[in-house]
Amino acid sequence: MGLFDKLLGRNIGGKPAKSSTVAKDRLQLALISDRIKVTPEQMELIKEEIVSVISRHFDIDREAMEITWGDKHDKLVANIPVRRSRML
Repeated sequence: MGLFDKLLGRNIGGKPAKSSTVAKDRLQLALISDRIKVTPEQMELIKEEIVSVISRHFDIDREAMEITWGDKHDKLVANIPVRRSRML
């Protein structure tokens, strides 16, 4: 489960997250958004736009996708399973 899913309370096929883990993830997101001057709402909008654009070209597995921040929080990492191309 990606950071965005955890923060939005989306628990896909797993145990409920510990409150300490949720608090840590929220703090990380707050620090990231402060450093890059993007609000959590803007980050969620960016994620939705990325998914929208990719969905135009590929049939993707939205339940298995993860969009997270890299180790040093200087890059956005997308892991989006593709079922098939829509370009055929």
